[in-house]
Amino acid sequence: MAQENEVTVIGQGARLEGTVVSAGSLRIDGQVKGQINADGDVMLSAQSQVEADIRAENVVIAGRFTGNIQVTGKAELARGGRVDGNITSKVLVVQEGGIFCGQSTMDQPAGGQPAAAATASRPVSPPVSTTSNADAEPAGAPSPAPVASGAEPKSDGEPARATAR
Repeated sequence: MAQENEVTVIGQGARLEGTVVSAGSLRIDGQVKGQINADGDVMLSAQSQVEADIRAENVVIAGRFTGNIQVTGKAELARGGRVDGNITSKVLVVQEGGIFCGQSTMDQPAGGQPAAAATASRPVSPPVSTTSNADAEPAGAPSPAPVASGAEPKSDGEPARATAR
């Protein structure tokens, strides 16, 4: 397991294609094309050019980035940085002078739906009463009593009770 202060650096003159996996944080000063997975933070310096999908804890973009970003914490677009792609994070910060072209999804619960959509998608059912509803029924109309599994229906307006057999 990597130490918290361990940082992998891809230098300014480096060009890398493929999947980059870092057990700690990652700083990119050069060019990367592919996939980036870091257990810590990912920092793209002002001279970086990255075309990839990033998964990390936090990300700071000061260079040019094309792709999708998925972080568990904060995504920050610094002054002079540019993101062309989608960002999924709890917090998004775009500093003055940063350019963001894409979509942002913030604060997702475990199910993967945005919080507002997760709440709105639950059906709401009216409350169910187990007491007699004689006032709402027309006189003489039979009132349906709930029947539990293994229970005998009752006709006196009382809820049915299940009995063990």
